[in-house]
Amino acid sequence: MNRYDETAPILVLGGTGKTGQRVVKRLIEQGQPVRIGSREAALPFDWDAPETWAPVVEGTRAIYIAYHPDLAVPGALKTVGDFVETALRAGVKRMVLLSGRGEEEAEQTEQMLIASGADWTIVRASWFFQNFSETFLADAINTGEVALPIGDVKEPFIDVEDIADVAAAALTDPAHIGKLYEVTGPELLSFSEAVAGIAAASEKPIRYRQIPAADYKAAMEQAGVPEDMISLVLYLFTTVLDGRNANVTDGVSQALGRPPRRFTDYAKRTALTGIWGAETAALA
Repeated sequence: MNRYDETAPILVLGGTGKTGQRVVKRLIEQGQPVRIGSREAALPFDWDAPETWAPVVEGTRAIYIAYHPDLAVPGALKTVGDFVETALRAGVKRMVLLSGRGEEEAEQTEQMLIASGADWTIVRASWFFQNFSETFLADAINTGEVALPIGDVKEPFIDVEDIADVAAAALTDPAHIGKLYEVTGPELLSFSEAVAGIAAASEKPIRYRQIPAADYKAAMEQAGVPEDMISLVLYLFTTVLDGRNANVTDGVSQALGRPPRRFTDYAKRTALTGIWGAETAALA
């Protein structure tokens, strides 16, 4: 079968996650046939069950690879590498990888994909806007205080909507083959500034407080967070968010010919949904 046959579906791994669900939406809006890769799908996909990979890949023409929980976790490089080999054996060469900015392990996975023989595109993303509204940080915001082990370091937060636009374009336009798009928002913000922006948009008193990493770890342990997830979160907060990513890039404009979305617009848009309105239990 010709894997570039436009009647064949595009496989979106993590198709119910932050980026994946938005990629699926865009592809469907374009009239593209889509296959969702998730444990709950009609044809289930599970990163921890390699026997599920080949059936999901079979008959597809392109794949969006979003590894859960993160390319920084131990074993991710081998797992994604084994999956890429499975796809190539099935005749699927077109692959778009969601990668993490400033993560050595993620960059190793990028290099693996580049060397694999795939027709690759890499979307290397900074910290998501939506981590403030679609993860445990939303719970913290709703208590009126976000307490994290992060100081005044600046981060070029990016809207997941931009990531999805880039990924959808890459999956459907061969002009993006062989391109690495390092995508960020248009400005640098500290977590304190981001929380202040959310407070202004939601018209709620919300403050940011820096706490020691040991205290944050203890809070996660008390909340019953699994040890491997604790290690990942602390790595992201204390290592990746050490200032190494404190610069903006033009990856979105390179890929799409337009500037990236701004955090203030995201905060206003999200505040209207009411997600920051209900009182919920916080992790920290």
